[in-house]
Amino acid sequence: MKAYRMTAAGRASLVDVPVPVPGPGQVRLEVLAAGICHSDLSVLDSGAGAGWALPFTLGHEICGRVDMAGPGVDGWREGDQVVVHAPYGCGHCDRCASGRTNYCDDRRTLPAAGVGLGVDGGMARFVVVGQERLVAAPGLDPVVAATLTDAGLTSYHAVAECARNLSSPAAVAVVIGVGGLGHVAIGILRALTKARVVAVDTRDDALALGAECGAEAGARPDAARSEVDRLSAGRGADVVLDFVGAQNSIDLSVSLLRTAGELVLVGSGGGTLAVAKPGPQPSGAVIRMPFWGSRPELVEVVDLARSGRLTVRSTKFALDEAGRAFDELRQGRIVGRAVLVPGS
Repeated sequence: MKAYRMTAAGRASLVDVPVPVPGPGQVRLEVLAAGICHSDLSVLDSGAGAGWALPFTLGHEICGRVDMAGPGVDGWREGDQVVVHAPYGCGHCDRCASGRTNYCDDRRTLPAAGVGLGVDGGMARFVVVGQERLVAAPGLDPVVAATLTDAGLTSYHAVAECARNLSSPAAVAVVIGVGGLGHVAIGILRALTKARVVAVDTRDDALALGAECGAEAGARPDAARSEVDRLSAGRGADVVLDFVGAQNSIDLSVSLLRTAGELVLVGSGGGTLAVAKPGPQPSGAVIRMPFWGSRPELVEVVDLARSGRLTVRSTKFALDEAGRAFDELRQGRIVGRAVLVPGS
């Protein structure tokens, strides 16, 4: 079968590999859709994960159909449509036992960050994963379902952690970077909180997408302060979710916070945040750096999507177009999420 694999540092290509066979407790999925993430670009372009064994098939956002079950698999049948909870953990600690493998204490010592991030992932016709990673996703468009496993899950986790500060209709939340994650986060904010949402981006089409997803206002970075002041009566934002993480976006995020506001730094764009007391952050500020999300949260994200309360914009590519898809994402040409459809 064809698979899009990272073959060396900075290099990936479409190659032929054997169809995998599931072992005990594993299932083989026919991949219906596999999202492409900026994390994939980071791994490919910056050498992140340099200690991982090569080669491996990329793709940590996976929706598939159960094709074969290995010995000992229980509760899954051939034909079941599922999504994959991809973060790796040790499997033994309390956090892993509760499905919070994204916060396993041993993450730094593990041989991979997740399915498709150090071990074979979903940018192929078939993938084998442990049955404990599966979440049922019946009835969803597979392209949408695949994006829920990171773009949806990471955004949901980030919003859920700060939702208590957004319970008032007077609350203001800012989303910086209306990309693959940010546009989903706007819908999640509208579904889980009462806050008015300001979308911030440099691209007009991204701001239009933000409005489509439920943002009350949209602004380019140089106009963000005035929009936040208008909606907050000059107080500033209760929560700023930065899905970029570059230096300019972090600086903007801090400048938009109200007293005791919350900065949720989701993006990994290379910026740094100086923390001092007193310092640039307002008094009482809270800073969070969430990573991915838990399996129970993925169940909740799937339920939210099945209720019709999320808008997910995607651009589809065939598996043999993976190289072009990565190039377009790298050049900032994708609005929403890029998704590979191996069967197309």
